[in-house]
Amino acid sequence: MKKLLTAVFIVAFALVAAGQIVAQPTSRLLTDATGIDDKSFNAAAWRGILDFYGDTWAKPAKRGKLYDVLTAQTQDMYIPNLMQASDEKYELIIVTGFTWADALAEVAEKYPMQKYMIVDVDWVGKPNVMQVTFTEHEGSYLVGVAAALKAKADKIQNPKFGFIGGVPGPIITKFEMGYVQGILSVIPNATVVDYYANDWGKPELAKAQAKNWYDSGVYAIYSAAGGTGNGTIAQAKEYRAQGKNVWAIGVDSDQFADGIYNAKNESAVLTSMLKKVETATKVALQDVRDWKFQAKVLVLDMKADGVGYATTNPALAKNITDQIEKIRKDVIAGKVKVAATYADAKKLKGFPTNLQASDK
Repeated sequence: MKKLLTAVFIVAFALVAAGQIVAQPTSRLLTDATGIDDKSFNAAAWRGILDFYGDTWAKPAKRGKLYDVLTAQTQDMYIPNLMQASDEKYELIIVTGFTWADALAEVAEKYPMQKYMIVDVDWVGKPNVMQVTFTEHEGSYLVGVAAALKAKADKIQNPKFGFIGGVPGPIITKFEMGYVQGILSVIPNATVVDYYANDWGKPELAKAQAKNWYDSGVYAIYSAAGGTGNGTIAQAKEYRAQGKNVWAIGVDSDQFADGIYNAKNESAVLTSMLKKVETATKVALQDVRDWKFQAKVLVLDMKADGVGYATTNPALAKNITDQIEKIRKDVIAGKVKVAATYADAKKLKGFPTNLQASDK
C-alpha cells in the first residue's frame, strides 16, 4: 500500500510539473460601489479573474466555487468586507483602488497569514500585501495625442479639450497630466478645461458637464472617473447621433462598444486609455498558484504593456495611429518623457497652471 501511494504521488508530481494538473487558488474581488459593471476599472479587474479561471463574463462557471466578488455600497463597509473575506480564508483577496488603502492596511495587520493584492497603491507596505501600480500618465499621453491629431485632421479651429476626473488625488492627476501633455505636444496653444465630480458613481454629473462643454465648443472629453465617466460617453452618443462632431475618450477598458450610437456600429468613443488591470489580477493569482507570491510593488508601465490605447474605432485613421505608434515606441525607449505630477508638469513651457488636479 505504501509503495502504491508513493507511486501515485510521483505520478501526480510529474503531472503538476508538466502543467497537466494546476491547483487553482480561491480568491475574492472587493470593489467600491460602482461594482464590476462600471465598464472600466473594476470590470477590467474582473476580466482578469475570469480569464485566470478559464471563465467568461457570460459564463462564470466557477464563480461561488473558486472565486467571487463583493461590492461595498459605502466606504464604511470596506473593513467589514475585508474581514469577512479574510475570515472565509480565500487564498487571495483583491481590492481595487486607492480608496481601499487605509482599510487594507488596518485589516492586513490583523490577518498576517492572509494574502492580499491592491491595485493603484504603493504605500500600504505590509508583508502580506502585493501592490500594483501603473504609469497612467504614459497611456494618457497617447490618447491626448490621438484627440489632438483627430482635431487637426478634422480641421477644427482653436480646438478645446476637456478632462473629467472622479475624486482628486495623485492617481487621477497622472491621467490628467499625461492627457494634457499629449494634447499640447500636437497643438501647443490648445485650450484645456477640467472638472472633478468628487464621486466614482454619478454619471449624471459627468453628463451634465459634458453637455455644457460640448455646447461651448469642446471637441473631446477624456474621463477618468469610474462609473461617473459613463455620463460623458452617454452625452457624446446623443450628440454624435444628432450629427455633432464631438468625442468621448474611454478609460481603463476599451469602451468603444459603450459608445455605439447607430445601426452602423459607429461609436462616440474615439479611443480609450487601456490600463490593463486584468494583467494585475492575473499576475497576482498566478503568483499565488505558483507559490511565488511576494509583498512587492509591481509597476506595469508601457514597456510591460501595462498601459496603452485602443484602436478599435475606424474613425482613428491609420495615418493617425501610425503617428501614435511611433510616439508609443519613443515613450518606451525613453525618448519622450511624460511628467506624472502636476508639480512637474507645471515646469513645462506653456503648461496650464489653473487646473484642478491635486498631487495629494
